[in-house]
Amino acid sequence: MNDPITIKERLVDLKKLISEHNYHYYVLDNPLISDAEFDKIFLEIKAIEDLNPELITIDSPTQRVGGEPNKSFKQITHQRPMLSLGNAFDEKDLDVFDKRIREELGVANISYVAEPKFDGLAVTIVYVDGELHLAATRGDGSVGEDVTHNIKTIKSIPLKLPSNSPAGQIEIRGEVIMLKNDFIGLNKRQLEANEKVFANPRNAAAGSLRQLDPTIAASRPLSFYAYSIFCDNKTLASQEEGLDLLKQLLIPTSNLTKRVDGVRGMIDFYNAINNTRKSLPFDIDGVVYKVNSLNMQDELGFVSRAPRWAIAHKFAAEEAMTTIKDINVQVGRTGSITPVARLMPVVVAGVTVTNATLHNEDELRRKDIHIGDFVMVRRAGDVVPEVIKVVHEKRPNDIKKFEMPTLCPECSNVLVREEGESVLRCNAGMLCPAQRKQSIMHFASRKAMDIDGLGEKIIDQLIESSLVLSVSDLYTVKTEKLLKLDRFAKKSAENLIESIEKSKKTTLGKFIYALGIRNVGEATAYDLAKQFGSIDKIMSASKESLLNIHDIGPTVATSIQNYFNEDTNREQVAILLKEGIQWDSIEVGAEEISNELEGLVFVLTGTLTSLKRDEAKDLILSCGGKVSGSVSKKTDYVIAGLDAGSKLDKASALGVKVIGEDELIQLTKKG
Repeated sequence: MNDPITIKERLVDLKKLISEHNYHYYVLDNPLISDAEFDKIFLEIKAIEDLNPELITIDSPTQRVGGEPNKSFKQITHQRPMLSLGNAFDEKDLDVFDKRIREELGVANISYVAEPKFDGLAVTIVYVDGELHLAATRGDGSVGEDVTHNIKTIKSIPLKLPSNSPAGQIEIRGEVIMLKNDFIGLNKRQLEANEKVFANPRNAAAGSLRQLDPTIAASRPLSFYAYSIFCDNKTLASQEEGLDLLKQLLIPTSNLTKRVDGVRGMIDFYNAINNTRKSLPFDIDGVVYKVNSLNMQDELGFVSRAPRWAIAHKFAAEEAMTTIKDINVQVGRTGSITPVARLMPVVVAGVTVTNATLHNEDELRRKDIHIGDFVMVRRAGDVVPEVIKVVHEKRPNDIKKFEMPTLCPECSNVLVREEGESVLRCNAGMLCPAQRKQSIMHFASRKAMDIDGLGEKIIDQLIESSLVLSVSDLYTVKTEKLLKLDRFAKKSAENLIESIEKSKKTTLGKFIYALGIRNVGEATAYDLAKQFGSIDKIMSASKESLLNIHDIGPTVATSIQNYFNEDTNREQVAILLKEGIQWDSIEVGAEEISNELEGLVFVLTGTLTSLKRDEAKDLILSCGGKVSGSVSKKTDYVIAGLDAGSKLDKASALGVKVIGEDELIQLTKKG
């Protein structure tokens, strides 16, 4: 290899080869060679360049990491402004957006390109005659920071475009992000090195790209996804055509991008990606819709600092920062004492949150939460607001420590913390006003006795008037007594009495669940009904026989026995049965109940025709199955009725089997 021409040709071939492998590894996630083979190619390139420094070019893989750190970022003026996008938060906003565009263009329908909105750092990358020339952040939209030295360290970004790329200047715009797994790995390494961890992938990506020292950026696992391209010497007709060109140039783009028609198409895309986004390898915070035709984009133009032809459809924020105004405690149905943070109102996942659970004293101390703290709040399972962590760097000087009470705030009973439990508890039972109210609400709830029209405010009235002081008192209430209360007319009173009377016909499983036994949920209640067949057998069951039931452990078994060892609870059961509560004989005798659905997880969606939703749920539970509200990898079947929604899309994406009501009945062997 002494001939310079031969050496040069070899170097060109090696650089082309390593560029191809970078594309397969970082963009397609489909490596063609081992890491060792890749390293061998890289080392050969480096060896040739060390001996022949005049052959080093800008596109060499050895140049991805620059030498000396920049002292400061140079300012880059964008040839085309990098504008922000207008936001849509619901279907109404999209209707307004689409209608305005159709009216301005004088057309009946518009095709859009829908794409994920990456939660990263927007950058522009400029190639001149195929070579990477410069890269800059968006900055203020007009002027950004020169981050060329760090962009070169991202291996999915080619330093030189393929030979068939358009001549002249090419500008590519996209987002620098950090994949979820890469983020976890980075934080692990930060901890091992006693360095500060990053709060989220976006912060990690932004912080890494804005390093003055490119060796630091090179050590961080950054990725890049492009979403637009501008060429001096090539005319493009559509957004789709631009994305196709990006792929031809071996520039990474999202495989989730899709052309859609009208508002309906936008909504369908949004719902589909929203249902699956937690399983994506990267974070997204919404969807972007762009008019597909570039001629139409030019005609629509811009307004202020945003294009008129594009809009971002944001996901509801799942986390938000606020301050704790105060902390107090709530008494639960079973006497548990839960500390609750009273917050400055903040919107989380589309809902204004003013309170958030702090779970228990141990959790409160572990998170080091004080009154006056700035905290991050999220809706756990998109339902229950909870405090994730304290923002210590914003902690004010006047914070106040919260002390858990020693007496029940509702009845002044001494609070106890039982061995092995993490919560304080009031053991006053129905003598405690809070437990009384919660117990009645639980008893009347849809999953329990399903007493329609018996809401919280009416229960408050019934308790305050002493008409109802226990669940059994519900069945002694008379119409004339209700008429003496506020908000009750003759018809509403008669309707409530009718609903109470209707609730007497139930199932053993629902009745057990309605009693509100600590640690006994819906599924366990149905398991008890199936195993013992009668309430008398359950009340007299030994601990050994309880432990023989699937999913019942020592804690639950003890809770069941403790409940029925209380004379007041046994008296309540006797009174309720005397008042006429009954269930079909099909639930009496475990041998009559099918076990065909044992361990299977079902999700119900849409309007069922032959079965009511509650009937389908009862059927599944009585046959040993479980019912979930959301589709996941653990779901075995989705039961789909009429007008089934987004759960079908998620089932399809996860490969979950979808069946109808008839197939469900066949599974239970009751058809």
